[in-house]
Amino acid sequence: MTDSTSLNRRRLLQGAGAAWLLSISRVGMAASSHVVAIRLWPSSTYSRLTIESNTPLKYKQFALSNPERMVVDIENIRLNSALNGVGNLVRQDDPYIKNARVGQFDQNTVRLVLELKQNVAPRIFTLDPVAGIKNRLVLDLYPVQTQQHNDDPLLALLEDYNKGDLERSQPAAAPLPGKAGRDRPIVIMIDPGHGGEDSGAIGKHKTREKDVVLKIGRRLKTLIDKQPNMRAYMTRNEDVFIPLKVRVAKARKQRADLFISIHADAFTSRAARGSSVFALSTKGATSTAARFLAQSQNESDLIGGVSMSGDRYLDHTMFDMVQRLTINDSLKFGKEVLARMGKINHLHKRTVDQAGFAVLKAPDIPSILVETAFISNIEEERKLRTTHFQHQVADSILAGIKAYFANGAPLALHK
Repeated sequence: MTDSTSLNRRRLLQGAGAAWLLSISRVGMAASSHVVAIRLWPSSTYSRLTIESNTPLKYKQFALSNPERMVVDIENIRLNSALNGVGNLVRQDDPYIKNARVGQFDQNTVRLVLELKQNVAPRIFTLDPVAGIKNRLVLDLYPVQTQQHNDDPLLALLEDYNKGDLERSQPAAAPLPGKAGRDRPIVIMIDPGHGGEDSGAIGKHKTREKDVVLKIGRRLKTLIDKQPNMRAYMTRNEDVFIPLKVRVAKARKQRADLFISIHADAFTSRAARGSSVFALSTKGATSTAARFLAQSQNESDLIGGVSMSGDRYLDHTMFDMVQRLTINDSLKFGKEVLARMGKINHLHKRTVDQAGFAVLKAPDIPSILVETAFISNIEEERKLRTTHFQHQVADSILAGIKAYFANGAPLALHK
């Protein structure tokens, strides 16, 4: 299973958009240049630049002013086509990076200079090879002033995460007053899976999971916000990598009543098809397929690239804190959504499956993971690409939410 997961991820990365990936040729490889590729993902939350290499890179960083610049000296490499093309990756709408250029500073050092549009708080770290990706040097640029909307604490949570303080900054919040749906709006956190460097699975026709689930998530948010007694938030609303535990922490910060993670995964066989719904298990997976899927989804942090400074929160799992009541609520909620999904698509399994999904580990929020369809199945990939099916999925999830509360959902002991 591990080999098949890595194969899926390798195919995933091979399918990444050409606009964001510059690779060196075989000639460059023969010239023993260490840099294999450069990728850049701008977002309003933070911008990320990754440099992939055959061997671990040594670096030094410093800042320059007038104008504002971030400089990274990379040792023991020489310029090649990947490095020379970094300027072509910078988008005009990148909120942090104005321009990028490189030069051979001395015989053994390449200097990367990022011209900035504003002051930034940089985070730079290295990542070991994983799932077909070689060694990476990662540069994240965060805003110095974390001005943000009051209803979106994402930047503050990422800051805590990067400091290793996320667990300490997430004490149990006071319950929201009143009964959800009657005295106050039902708060729902929508989690489009993957994002940024983690593209998720990729279909034969290059459909990327992260793009499809974001469209479904946005549609679901629109539908929920039209309901008089509901309010929706999203863990991400753009193409950005968000660590799994930060997604959970954001749901708890917003004191969500429900958490819905949306995916469209792949399997080793293109014959696999159908929709599925999953809940958390603290006692092992309820099927081989659920175990495989959980391993694949939990690999997201390794693919997307997590700074080691945040791992205390990741590794101090909330596994033992997850209440039996919350899991039971999740199973009831999942059953309602699964029943509605069965009206628009074949069901891969007719019961809610369970496994140790990291993104479902909020101890006090009923949480489900919806596998909308298999993107590795050619016919289902075609459906996933259509607005019609995306809207059907969103409609089905909303219908499941309504049914769950209409049937007297026992709210978990909130936050």
